[in-house]
Amino acid sequence: MKHFSDRLIEAIKAKKSVVCVGLDPRLDKIPEFIRKKYFKKLPLKRGVHPKFPLLAASEAILEFNKGIIDAVADIAVAVKPQIAFYEMFGAEGVNCFIETIKYAKSKGLLTIADAKRGDIGTTAEAYAKAFLGKVDVGAEFGGAETEIFGADSITVVPYFGFDGIKPFIEECKKNGKGMFILVKTSNKTAGDLQDLIVEKENATAEKSGNAGQPVYKIMAQYVESWGANDIGENGYSCVGAVVGATYPQQVVELRKIMPHTIFLVPGYGAQGGTAKDVEGCFNKDGLGAIVNSSREIIFAYEKSEKGETAYAEISRAAAEKMRMDIAAVL
Repeated sequence: MKHFSDRLIEAIKAKKSVVCVGLDPRLDKIPEFIRKKYFKKLPLKRGVHPKFPLLAASEAILEFNKGIIDAVADIAVAVKPQIAFYEMFGAEGVNCFIETIKYAKSKGLLTIADAKRGDIGTTAEAYAKAFLGKVDVGAEFGGAETEIFGADSITVVPYFGFDGIKPFIEECKKNGKGMFILVKTSNKTAGDLQDLIVEKENATAEKSGNAGQPVYKIMAQYVESWGANDIGENGYSCVGAVVGATYPQQVVELRKIMPHTIFLVPGYGAQGGTAKDVEGCFNKDGLGAIVNSSREIIFAYEKSEKGETAYAEISRAAAEKMRMDIAAVL
């Protein structure tokens, strides 16, 4: 399969867009007409359907997601379902997550499993295979390698060091997939750890040349080096970085440190990040990053007079506005 970064860059050029839509559904915000459809479909009587109401919730979310995907498919380059909003509904929710990824891919969108996984050894290998590769299911009994989540990429926590990253890189190389490592996140308290300066008295830091630098810069150097052996034709690696739009000054520093790294940029819109704030995420050619927006797009209908039945149409308009907003600064 073609290199992940090349597939992403091709989509950016074809659609003239860097928009990534975060599919973070909250049941109480799903339009009422969709919820009623599924919650009335299965009676709320104990014993009638063993999976109710979890099944009703997951089916309502899936219909909502499909409506959003259909609406933004020619504007967005990727969708990013956050798995927490699906796992909370148990097995039915996880299946909804899988079906959402399948549907998005069928509409030509790249998918980012926002799962923030991370561990070491066989556990990291299991995560990597589940999201990016294939799992050997009963081969000795005539089974076969089976794709489970089928995502094009995944978000990864780097706290375990390279031991926790290597299995993901191996699956990326094997299957033409990608990953985005947390470097400088968009939340308000990110600096509690990420901005800490590594002391010069630290022998390991002195040896590596990292003494006196903040943690996020050190992590950026690691990310750039971890992806150095797998560069696509467009000059970007399969190892990307999560860099928040809410810290525009640090963004500029990080772009210099990671010239071959694609940025996944959260924080635009609802968290306060603007188009001007994300400008520094891009290289001089206007490439190198995609910008995520979740609530501002998928729940845009809440601020519209058109009403909830037009939620998909309104989300499309919000995605197009975002596309144009960012294009104006690149």
